[in-house]
Amino acid sequence: MRRRVVAAGAALAVLAGGCSAAATAGSGAPEAGPPPASSAHEHAGPTGSSAPLAVGERSTTLTVPSAYTPRPPDGGTDEYRCFLVDPGLRAPAFLTGSQFRPGNVEIVHHAIVFRVAAGDVPAARQLDASDPGEGWTCFGGTGIGGDDPGSALADDWVAAWAPGGLGEERTPARTGYLLQPGAQLVLQVHYNLLNRPAGSSDRPGIRLRLAPGTAALTPLRTELLPAPVELPCPDGSTAGLCDRTLAVLDVARRFGPAAGATVAGLTLLCRPDARPAPGPTQSCDHRVTEPGRVYALAGHMHLLGTRITVQLNPGRPGARTLLDVNPYNFHDQRSVPLPRPVAIRTGDVLRVTCTHDAGLRPHVLPGVPPRYVVWGDGTTDEMCLGIVIRD
Repeated sequence: MRRRVVAAGAALAVLAGGCSAAATAGSGAPEAGPPPASSAHEHAGPTGSSAPLAVGERSTTLTVPSAYTPRPPDGGTDEYRCFLVDPGLRAPAFLTGSQFRPGNVEIVHHAIVFRVAAGDVPAARQLDASDPGEGWTCFGGTGIGGDDPGSALADDWVAAWAPGGLGEERTPARTGYLLQPGAQLVLQVHYNLLNRPAGSSDRPGIRLRLAPGTAALTPLRTELLPAPVELPCPDGSTAGLCDRTLAVLDVARRFGPAAGATVAGLTLLCRPDARPAPGPTQSCDHRVTEPGRVYALAGHMHLLGTRITVQLNPGRPGARTLLDVNPYNFHDQRSVPLPRPVAIRTGDVLRVTCTHDAGLRPHVLPGVPPRYVVWGDGTTDEMCLGIVIRD
């Protein structure tokens, strides 16, 4: 169940691409007022400069062969689409920077980049061939390795883009994601057509910065820290989709049975009594199973999120806050590098805590009816996800 929950978290989302420079650990910024009603999907395009290549580095740009027109299933407004791209690696290489390039920023909610081992490339090609148009639909994970969303592990997450990611995202100094010969990449793009014209299409691409696999770099991996979302309707109503059971069934209808299993799995994973606890603030403790160092963090929620924190060993001597994004801004989700790497040990606890405000819904999702909000892949649903970049 834990692998299933983590993989579904990866399907946001989110995002090695994320938080504002002002949102550093311990930030005490004042709460922001509701954004204008028109702001739900307005964000800048994929412009921005890249630093010069270091000695031994090279760059390559990969683009999906042709444009894709999203087809959200079951009358929804969201689709996750996976596109396989080949960097042509004949030798090991470190991915040290990337710049995702959406062709149509008006419909791209976010994107995640996964590495695909050479042995899994045939399975990815089969998924591509079996689904009409470029790529394949991939809620929950990439789908490579079978129908179990748990097959898309966080370890394979190597890059991401979200609103606010205007330029190249670089890995911390002297680090990178190791790609083996024959490995390819999947661009998982979340499309949202809420208030967008039918027939809108997108042709995404990505620019990669690559260093030789022989370089003296520390290999990175991504760890995801999900927590539940249990946000009742603000007026206390339980009519229609303000009823939790009906809301969960609606998420499963739009995104498949695994989406409903994720909601239940997060409750089992994060609540000692395994019972939902409705309220605006939710948290989850994740025990460290492998020692290492944390280099950077990011947080991901949707349009109702107001604050997200990641704490190391809360309530213990030496506890510290590694990330505090307050106020959270969906349109600025760049990752926050730590001043220096922080060591974590087996048995340590990383706690992610999110606060959502149902009262923002009329402002950021005008015309969308109220509902009991749980974890879901859609823009009108919510997430609570801490993203830890570590070795």
